[in-house]
Amino acid sequence: MKVTAVVIGGGHSGLAMSKCLTDRSIDHVVIERGEVAQSWKTQRWDSLRLLTPNWLTRLPGREYDGENPDEFMAMPELIDFIEDYSAAIAAPVQCGTTVTSVSRDENGYQVVTDQGTWACKTVVLASGACNVASVPELAAALPSSVNSVTPLEYRNTGQLADGGVLVVGASATGAQLADEIHRSGRPVTISVGEHVRMPRTYRGRDVQWWMDGAGLLDETLDDVDDIMRARHVPSPQLVGTPERASVDLNTLVESGIELRGRLGGIRDGVAQFSGGFRNHCMLADLKMNRLLNTFDEWADESKCEDVADSHRFGPTRIDTEPPLEMDLKHGHIKTVVWATGFRPDHSWLDVPVFDRKGRIEHDGGVVDSPGMYILGMPFLRRRKSSFIHGAGDDANDLSDHLAGYLDSMAA
Repeated sequence: MKVTAVVIGGGHSGLAMSKCLTDRSIDHVVIERGEVAQSWKTQRWDSLRLLTPNWLTRLPGREYDGENPDEFMAMPELIDFIEDYSAAIAAPVQCGTTVTSVSRDENGYQVVTDQGTWACKTVVLASGACNVASVPELAAALPSSVNSVTPLEYRNTGQLADGGVLVVGASATGAQLADEIHRSGRPVTISVGEHVRMPRTYRGRDVQWWMDGAGLLDETLDDVDDIMRARHVPSPQLVGTPERASVDLNTLVESGIELRGRLGGIRDGVAQFSGGFRNHCMLADLKMNRLLNTFDEWADESKCEDVADSHRFGPTRIDTEPPLEMDLKHGHIKTVVWATGFRPDHSWLDVPVFDRKGRIEHDGGVVDSPGMYILGMPFLRRRKSSFIHGAGDDANDLSDHLAGYLDSMAA
């Protein structure tokens, strides 16, 4: 089978690229291992909502037009949004098709699947950034009496054994799961390393309203000093709820959750935590206040109306240094939740485009292999790249590049 472009992945990024390719009259196919929005359907916990308000949920040619623009989509709503979008743009999706190999040849690429092989001039990798949970090697040292679970496996608290839970990681996922699990009546401890503290609302507006208005979400890779660092900044401690509640270490402690520093090792069944907890918290507070300063400056310059007065949030409260050890052999911890991040799975990609850490080398989504592109990665081209609404601009830019590449081949 021959086609000009193969898009691998039928999520929101792959569909955004499909729309852009259709608008440019570039014939293509979208290959999806399961169904449209497969990861959203099968690898998210039951209560998860988007971190961005509904008014920011948009893809090329489609925007949220419901009655609750300031609320946050639950997974069933988001899945409907993506499936409806796929149907509206008549995306040429081939579902139930697993890619087993992508290799380069003299004419472009060979994309081998369990349903046949596609020959194409260009390939777009849109299979997602969160295919595999990044569980540290030290997890192997857990005592056999302690269960492990990742956010990709977790659905609800009914899966967990009775008893205490240690959540490792305090970014958006860790903070949300710690809060949810604690509400089930289980004692929870959360291990905190580097994190990004961010209020849900500021001066009466959602923090994403400020991020969008101040232009921070549109910052490009050329606007930051260290793009590799920017691509690995932890996700902010945010949660989307009808009450627009904030979640940070202070709120977790107030609810009864215990804090520990970063998990550094497990020896003879004893978890060992870093002593840098206080520094991590102070740095998170400092960066949050810098962000709020940026919002205030933009509000003054723009003469924003209908916003409340400037204010600051209290610092992260640290009464005493948390203990540096926890006995997991005979203690109350029955489950460890590894909220330690995610990574993509490109094990099927047989093209030499990986760096020494196994990450695909690219320049704003243009992979170091002619005619190959990648979408859906953090800060791919803009700060908003990993959000639903960031896929459109990235796909538009990269489809322009792809069209130019095809023109150069034809010249």
